[in-house]
Amino acid sequence: MAQMNSPFRYAGGKFYARKLILEHIPQHTSYIEPFAGGASIFFCKEKVESNWLNDIDQDLVNTLTVIRDRPQDLINILRVGNDLRVPREIIGNVDDGQPIPALKELHHFFKNDYQPQNDLERAFRWYYLNRTSYSGIMNTKNMYWGYGDKYSMQPKNWARNIERTSEKLQGVIITNLDFEQVIDNAEENSLLFVDPPYFNADQDKFYEHFFSREDHYRLLRCIQRNADRLNFFITYDNVPKIRELYNWAHEMYDKEWNYCIQRTDDQTKKTKDKGKRYKGKELFIINYR
Repeated sequence: MAQMNSPFRYAGGKFYARKLILEHIPQHTSYIEPFAGGASIFFCKEKVESNWLNDIDQDLVNTLTVIRDRPQDLINILRVGNDLRVPREIIGNVDDGQPIPALKELHHFFKNDYQPQNDLERAFRWYYLNRTSYSGIMNTKNMYWGYGDKYSMQPKNWARNIERTSEKLQGVIITNLDFEQVIDNAEENSLLFVDPPYFNADQDKFYEHFFSREDHYRLLRCIQRNADRLNFFITYDNVPKIRELYNWAHEMYDKEWNYCIQRTDDQTKKTKDKGKRYKGKELFIINYR
């Protein structure tokens, strides 16, 4: 299937690094992401015979599953007039059947007041907030309105985004497991793209689930005990401790790329840095030649 972008905005995603990463991807028939997140690499590469996306975030996994299995239901619920228990005065003068608008007031309502009743409504809420939150940050305490018509995917295009994503996800295994369960049960000779949270990072700003220092060491041990039977492509922050911990790997590359914090109508931080370019600096760690 043709390459496409991740359907989500995701803090720490590999959208801007995807071309560099693809240069190091070997031939494979089984592909696994234990820390899927926005799954930028899965979506930008060709599908293979067996594909497995996993993440510890239940709401993310639920949204991926609903997109895979019930795309039309999600598209329908993203339209005005579908009994979402949204006060009509918030939506404003929008005809029934039209895409639900991207509004700061709706973002506030879905973030703070809306109570989903089922998995479909949970997916709707997560998708709406993801598409309208600044930089796709889904940690509730740092989830701010961050949508702008010029720089964000507009609601009128969300249906097509969901349809294309669902097509790519057909036949893909989607799970909500601890990474050790995924890696230890991976099919022999699988390629695993392993993109954990940074070793040195203030994670609680971006993610609902904290990855502890012990989790990093647990990941290392898990990778080492499977290194002879699986192919690992690991991305990490470029810090001395990670270099030390993974000095046994076959290859280690210093990589840099340009990325940009998207300009949006962010109402929280009036900053001159919107649209500013930054440098991504990471280690690519590979246990195959």
